[in-house]
Amino acid sequence: MDQSEALQILKSGRSVFLTGQAGSGKTYVLKEYIKFLRDKGKLVGVTASTGVAATHLDGMTIHAWTGMGILDNLTKKDLKKIIKKKGVSLRIRNAQTLIIDEISMFSAGHLDIAEEIIRYARGTWEPFGGMQVVFCGDFFQLPPVNRCGVESMGKFAYHSRAWKELKPEVCYLTEQYRHKDQNYINVLNAIRTNSANKETLDILSQRFKSIPDGRTNLYTHNVDVDKINERELSKLDGKEFVFHMYSSGPAALVKTLHKSCLASEVLTLKKGAFVMFLRNNFEGGYVNGTFGVVDSFNNAGYPIIRTQQGKLINVLPEDWRIKNESGKVLASITQLPLRLAWAITVHKSQGMTIDSAEIDLSKCFEPGMGYVALSRVRTLEGISLRGINQMALRVNQEVVAMDKEFQLCSEKVVKKLIGK
Repeated sequence: MDQSEALQILKSGRSVFLTGQAGSGKTYVLKEYIKFLRDKGKLVGVTASTGVAATHLDGMTIHAWTGMGILDNLTKKDLKKIIKKKGVSLRIRNAQTLIIDEISMFSAGHLDIAEEIIRYARGTWEPFGGMQVVFCGDFFQLPPVNRCGVESMGKFAYHSRAWKELKPEVCYLTEQYRHKDQNYINVLNAIRTNSANKETLDILSQRFKSIPDGRTNLYTHNVDVDKINERELSKLDGKEFVFHMYSSGPAALVKTLHKSCLASEVLTLKKGAFVMFLRNNFEGGYVNGTFGVVDSFNNAGYPIIRTQQGKLINVLPEDWRIKNESGKVLASITQLPLRLAWAITVHKSQGMTIDSAEIDLSKCFEPGMGYVALSRVRTLEGISLRGINQMALRVNQEVVAMDKEFQLCSEKVVKKLIGK
C-alpha cells in the first residue's frame, strides 16, 4: 500500500493500524492526516507511547492524554479520580480522532487501561467510546517495557481486549523512502525476518571500519553515551557557550516535555562540537537527524553550524509544544534544536533518520535493538560497526508471524476499499 492509499482509508473515518518497515513514511502520513483533520475543524488527540515520539508530532504521551499516568492497574477509585480532572475528561469527550504513535512500545495492559478510561469518560461502551483511532508503529522495533511483572504489561498491544474489539483496518506501507541501496535493504529484511545468515554477517563485517568524522555513535546503554559526549567536549579548546531551556505552561505538562524532549535543559557548546539537529525546519535548511559541527558563534552568541554537506546554518531557539485537540498550545519549552551527538542511545534514536553512525551492538539485550539501530542510517556506507552480538540479529519470532498476517490484512483492505 502506498501513502496516498493509506491517507484515502484514513480519511474514510475508519480506525486504522498504520504500519510498515522503518523508512516507509509512517510519520509523514500521520502528519498529513493530522493537518487534514485540523483543516476540517476536527478535534484530534495526538499522542504517542513515548515522549520523544510525541514531540515529533507536537503531541503528548497517551499516558498524559488519558490521565492514566504510570498506572499499571485501574480501580474504580482511580477511574473516578481521573474523570474528575476537567482537562482530561473534556479532551476525551471532545476528540473525534485519537492517534497513538509508536504503538509497539505500549503494552496490551496499558492499552486496555487507556481504552477503559476513554469509554467511561465518553459514557458509551463502544470501543474507544466510538471515536476513530489510529495506531501507528512497527512491532519489529522496541517492545513494551514490563516494569511491574504483570503479564499483560509485557505483551504487545495487539493482544489487548481493546485492539481486538476495535478491529482496526491494517494499512501496511510498502514503499521505502529512507534506504535506496538494495544490498542494505536485503540485510535489514534478513534481520527483520529472523533469517540473518553468513551472507548477512559477511556484509555487516565489511563495516568494521572507520568512516570520516561527522558521524554519531549509537550505543545500547546511557552510561556509554554520556561518557563519550562529555569526553569529546572536554577535548575541545576555546570558550564554552551555555544555553538554558525556558518553559511556559502548567508544571505537569512542562515536566512531561522536559522528560520527553531530546533537547538538553542546559546545553554546553564549543567551537568544533559535533551536534545533531532535533527538529524539522525546511526553511532553515535542516531536518531531525541532520549532523554538523559548530563552526562559530554569531554576535548574539548563537551557534553557526556547518552541516556535513558544507552548508552554514545560523541556529536560533525553537519551541517544543503540547497542543490540545483544536491545536491550542498548552505548554512549551524553548531551547536550541541541537544536542551533542558524538553518541546517543539506540532507544533515543528510534524514529530518527541518520546520515552516518558508529554503532556498538555488542551489548544488545533485547530482540529488535539491532534492527532499530541499523535501520536509522540511510546507507550501508554510513555505518561503522564497533561490535555485534547474536541478539543484535534477532527480532521477536511472534512478531515475524504477525507481520505476515498484517501484510495479508492490508492487501485485503486495498482490494475491499480501493478496488485494486
